[in-house]
Parts: sequence; C-alpha cells; structure tokens
Amino acid sequence: MSEILLVHGSCHGAWCWRDVVPALERLGHDVRAIDLPGHGTTPWPLADITLDLYAQAILDAIETRAVVVGHSMAGFPISAAAEIDPTKIARLVYLCAYAPRDGASLVDMRMEAPRQPLLEAIEKTPDGLGFTFRETHLAKALYHDCPEGTVDYARQNLCVQAIKPQATPIRLGKAYQSVPKTYIRCDDDQAIPPEYQRTMTGGWPAEDVHALPTSHSPFFAMPGELAQLIDQITQDAA
Repeated sequence: MSEILLVHGSCHGAWCWRDVVPALERLGHDVRAIDLPGHGTTPWPLADITLDLYAQAILDAIETRAVVVGHSMAGFPISAAAEIDPTKIARLVYLCAYAPRDGASLVDMRMEAPRQPLLEAIEKTPDGLGFTFRETHLAKALYHDCPEGTVDYARQNLCVQAIKPQATPIRLGKAYQSVPKTYIRCDDDQAIPPEYQRTMTGGWPAEDVHALPTSHSPFFAMPGELAQLIDQITQDAA
C-alpha cells in the first residue's frame, strides 16, 4: 500500500494522530506521524523555528515517496516541502488546512476569512514569539464533537506555537504545482470557517475535494472515517 506521513497543526504534535495511525495501519499502509520542530518530543527555540525548518523536517521524515497529510496550519509547510522536492511527495492532502497561494503568509490568509473564530481562543506568549490556546476555549474551538476525555488529553500535550512560520510569505512555483492535491473540508469547523475552506478550493476539480461533518479535529471526532477517506485518496496516488 502507500507510505503516509501525517503532519499536525498549530500547537499540536504527532500525538493528535493517536487513533488514525492504527486505523490506517489496519488498512495496510505504512504510516508515520511526526513532531515538527518545537512540538511534541522535538524541542526547539521559538525564535529559530521557520517555515523552511518545518518543510525540511517533513522531507527528512519521508523514506521513499509519500502521501503527505497536513492538518490546519500544516498546509503551509507541506506545500513548502513540495516546492523544495516534489519527487518525494506522491500527493498532498489538506485536512481542513490552509491551501496556500504564492506570496501569501498563513497570517494573511487567516485574516482573509469572513470570520475570525480563533481570535478569542488564542493568546500570545509574553515575548511575542508564539501563541497558545486558552484552556477555556479548547472544547468550543477545536474539540466540541470529540469523545469524552479528548480535551483533557489535549490539554496535557498542547504546546506553544511559533509565530514566525505563520507570518512568512510562502513561495510556490512549478515544483509545487506538479504535485497532485486533495482537500478534506470539515463542515462543522469552528477554527477555520468552512466557507473559507470552500473559497480556498474554488476551482479545484470536484473529485479532489471531500468533506467530513466534523469539527477542526476529525482525527478525534471520526478517526475511522478519516482513515477510510485517506485510504480512498491514496488509490489516486498509487
């Protein structure tokens, strides 16, 4: 089957794929979830974390040629990785993620959305280099449809998110354009508005856009269904 690399979003880590990894393995895939620099088990000074550092970490984690799934903010680094070395990526899968355009930063695109539901849910660190999620807003913003215990599990694992990678304009060209892409929209997303997810995929072929009826955390809300959908998508990348 396929090699699949799972890449987390802001403040998260490989831990968020806890239920999806075994589900994909049962379907016969070679699956790996990584911690980007500064997340999970990969400590890194906030001031030194860049978009290019994220992208290189993704490429370094690929053993052969992988379907790369990026959640939320990871849409930017998986795209940057494809621009650096498209030969290592069979397909990019954007899971309720930012699908970037050349010259824009993630911050630019976040502000383009018709609503800003995350503004009340996050706060900057005192040094201004990162941000965290307010514990009082976790359930509403990220996990409102997830099983009991999810918020407690996340609270134990969430980390500071470096701002620099998200404020850096991305440069995308022919290398990125050569890689096949699929988008999975989450229609009950309270972090990235579903209507903006539709805007980002305007003009994409219908067969490359899918939807799940979940929050911003389908890996907890519907891990089995998410794994089945990723499995289906990998058939197009074979």
